[in-house]
Amino acid sequence: MISAQGMTKRFGSFTAVDNVTFEVGRGEILGFIGPNGAGKTTSMRMLTGFLPATEGRAVVAGHDVFEENMQVRRKVGYLPERPPLYTELSIGAYLSFVAEVRGIARSKRTRRIGEVMEQVGLTGWEHRILGSLSKGYRQRVGLAQAVIHDPEVLVLDEPTSGLDPGQVVGIRKFIRGLAEDRTVILSTHILPEVERLCERVVIINSGKVAADESIASLKNRVGQGIRFRVELKAKGDDAGKVPQIVGALDGVDQVTPQGDDAGFTILDVRAPTDPRTAIARLAIEHGWTVRAMERHAPSLEEAFLAVVGLEG
Repeated sequence: MISAQGMTKRFGSFTAVDNVTFEVGRGEILGFIGPNGAGKTTSMRMLTGFLPATEGRAVVAGHDVFEENMQVRRKVGYLPERPPLYTELSIGAYLSFVAEVRGIARSKRTRRIGEVMEQVGLTGWEHRILGSLSKGYRQRVGLAQAVIHDPEVLVLDEPTSGLDPGQVVGIRKFIRGLAEDRTVILSTHILPEVERLCERVVIINSGKVAADESIASLKNRVGQGIRFRVELKAKGDDAGKVPQIVGALDGVDQVTPQGDDAGFTILDVRAPTDPRTAIARLAIEHGWTVRAMERHAPSLEEAFLAVVGLEG
């Protein structure tokens, strides 16, 4: 559904997006993430036809974005970070205007507006003036305008910005439902949202693709052998010396005590490869009791910071 090949955008001598290449299939929710100024918004504007590329090619829903711009716009719903709202209009009037611009037949507009308002939690708010709305409710209206024409592709920039926790759950469910037979690109700084909604991410940094893989693969690659939680109980002369003894093992980089629980010393162990077999042997030799040895699974945030740090 979406194919970007060597997409590049320059503003004078500054390259905002540099040879970005990735693909997204139907039914997929792709997390498109990166630090501020990485080129995410510029990339999304190019994919949706709002900004021409300097070089490269992008195909969305079977149409070349730069040669068949209007066909692409008909098949794409776009929620920018700041929704394009006319603050003097009511919600109903605004969505009616958007529906007309999007080519929805007059006989179908009222029903479609009602459906979309229910989906985003705006039922009964038809007469509320946009300028009087909180940021969260403006965001809901922005989502409504993005999906009102039932597009094949959705590009959402910070869709849950300004929403309270209860609203976020509803919008998350809504986005999942939309992706059943559509393609969704989701960009947000709220990485737990990406982790809940997406199976794959593209990380862009300094205008370039720094990673393009499943979240599970990224976390495994970044976190492999880095950090382990170990709980040990020592007796006699070893009591109180567990961190130092474990830290002296070959291949262990760092041991940080995390406290004590019922006589068990809790350690944060960092090593380039899995040290658990060596720790188990050590425990047997010393007669220690082992309660836990678990590899710490990094969050998407930790994996993201590791990738951006390596690439930046």
